[in-house]
Amino acid sequence: MAKNDLQRSVTTATARQLANTTKTIPQMGSITPRLLLKVLPWVQVDSGTYRVNRTKVELKKAERIAIEYLEGTPAFRADSLRRIPLFSHIDENIVNRLAKRFAIEEVELGQNLINEGDDQKFFIVAKGQVEIISKGPHGEDLRIGILTQGEYFGEADLISDKPASVTVRPITPGVFFTLNSEELETITKEVPDFREQFQKAVDEHLRLKATVNTHGEKHIDLVSGHEEDNIIPETYIDYEENPREYSLNTLQTIVRVHTRVSDLYNDPYNQLEQQVRLSIESIKERQEWELINNTTFGLLNSVEPGYRISTRYGSPTPDDLDELLSLVWKNPAFFVAHPRAIAAFERECTWRGVPPVTTNIHGVPVITWRGVPIIPSDKVEIKGQYLTNRGVGTTSIILVRIGEHEQGVVGLHQAGIPGEIAPSLSARLMGLDKFGVASYLLTKYFSLASLTDDAVAVLENVEVGYYHDYQHRNAVEK
Repeated sequence: MAKNDLQRSVTTATARQLANTTKTIPQMGSITPRLLLKVLPWVQVDSGTYRVNRTKVELKKAERIAIEYLEGTPAFRADSLRRIPLFSHIDENIVNRLAKRFAIEEVELGQNLINEGDDQKFFIVAKGQVEIISKGPHGEDLRIGILTQGEYFGEADLISDKPASVTVRPITPGVFFTLNSEELETITKEVPDFREQFQKAVDEHLRLKATVNTHGEKHIDLVSGHEEDNIIPETYIDYEENPREYSLNTLQTIVRVHTRVSDLYNDPYNQLEQQVRLSIESIKERQEWELINNTTFGLLNSVEPGYRISTRYGSPTPDDLDELLSLVWKNPAFFVAHPRAIAAFERECTWRGVPPVTTNIHGVPVITWRGVPIIPSDKVEIKGQYLTNRGVGTTSIILVRIGEHEQGVVGLHQAGIPGEIAPSLSARLMGLDKFGVASYLLTKYFSLASLTDDAVAVLENVEVGYYHDYQHRNAVEK
């Protein structure tokens, strides 16, 4: 306003001192849709413990070898070779001798670890990824597997005189523990009956493998036909002697509110209600994190080694998700992935000209692949990213089947607890201290159970930082 102008009315700044403001409830940036909590079926656990009874597994399942680093050099413990089913039948002394004979090989891109026709070689991946290539019936190269850290190949062919029938080539520069025929000859001289013991272990492993199904469970003897004189076989189904039990996990916090605040400052919003509401939101966010990452029952740690696969080139491609669907093929329910992993997958779909279909789940638009929705969750963490949260890094994509009837994944809780304000969530007044501060205990009980091994699978080493350069853009820049 110019100096010579007369003030004609009260200013807006002054008028605001007499006016009310329209307020919102407190907002919290960390609140997410938490779709995982909404789509999981929840089972009532009255006893606080949920037992998963399974049929007995007769054939030990393969586990990854734990890789350790000693002053920057990869290593593994000799007893970890026992995780290989074949070696579990071999004398411990021989296993220890085998572990000492492994050499460390570094292989760059463009080099092959094994070429078809070479001598047999048993190897363990210490770092990086390799693909195993076999010739198909028409002479074409077929990829029969991708191996990553802790996985191995060739143990059954250690004492075979036949040349290698596959080619093993790295996808990334890698480091490997290798055991070749020359080292085996040394062990043979040290242990005269080594070959006999090893062959006996191989024969026992193959015999046991012939008596079980693909899940390691004993075959059920049946007879098929219409002849009247067939002898009906007798059989039975054995159960696990020590079934897995899940106890409800506990999340707790104490909310404190001064009585002077809760008595005097409750218009337009109740102070205690807002403090409790925001605390509950934080509890539910942590609950979703635990369902994915908890070391005891989380989805990522519930995946058996046979249901862990790796991306071929880092970026998550339609081929990778198809491979994941081939593992959890019995009525898969949904994928779970970080939003940046979903964006990386969408970029690969755009590059190939196959944009995924979008659907709505609980009012939230999500994309699908092969009709299976991909649920976003920032609780599937990205490893190795910069502090800006926008750098390169790797993550995982999880695929699950859900429901007790489907032998899938179920959430566990106990509704009806004292002081309940939501299913399996209670709020209790703990009392007042001498300063007039009231304390309220918030408690959430929950867990998660995977009923069978094939209920959950994971795609690992998903790179989120790769972007394509398109031809029309390159042409414009030129």
